[in-house]
Amino acid sequence: MTATSLTFRYSPDLVERFPDVTGGVIFAEGVTNGPPPGPLREAYRVEQEAVRARIGETPLSQLATLAAWRGAFRRFGVDPTQCRSAAEALLRRLTKKGDIPSINTLVDLGTLVSIRYGLPVAVFDTRTLEGPLTVRFADGSERYTPLGGGAVEHPTAGEVIFSDDTGLVFAERWCWRQSDESAARDDTTRAIITVEAQHAGGRANIEAALADLTALLTAYAGGALQAGIVDRDSPQIAQAVELPAKGHGGTHDS
Repeated sequence: MTATSLTFRYSPDLVERFPDVTGGVIFAEGVTNGPPPGPLREAYRVEQEAVRARIGETPLSQLATLAAWRGAFRRFGVDPTQCRSAAEALLRRLTKKGDIPSINTLVDLGTLVSIRYGLPVAVFDTRTLEGPLTVRFADGSERYTPLGGGAVEHPTAGEVIFSDDTGLVFAERWCWRQSDESAARDDTTRAIITVEAQHAGGRANIEAALADLTALLTAYAGGALQAGIVDRDSPQIAQAVELPAKGHGGTHDS
């Protein structure tokens, strides 16, 4: 039996161009997804009300976390008013429509923390993942299936994507849209969860967001969780996996 671990990383050329990027990563094993329980639905509602009150009439473009993501999008050639970061899209929905619909437990937990900190949070189901999940610049040959299905698309060369070793895209334009294959579904049990910042001082926000995500996941989804931070100096993190004991004839090697 071979134990396989999950790996998340930033490519060298990505952190060279975006030296301020900081990512929080959670490897989640054996989690339980599905419709959110009543206490989570209430916490989700209360958080939305609190965030909407805190933002008030402040333009989203003036929030430091979102402004930094807008700048990052521009640096890889994307108009951030046409393709908004996931965090900005959620807050735009919240401030204009008044609420963000519930999806499922894992997605709602990610959304709750995303709007709390104004940072993009992604929950990636790993069942189709081959090799490390890498944030890198696309060459245009990779394949992407829009959420909900449809014809396979290809990213624009030079945009930032989350991709595995086969060129399967898990998210396009960095934190704009996830793929159909990567979506957290009711039967998701294994996931990589990320929260990312581009603004000055972002590490403190990432540490706080990771702590909140870990506590919420423990309370509502269970499972085994491992968390860590990736940045320019430490651009890769791998899940620690307990290997099965080796041995034969009733003896085991340590």
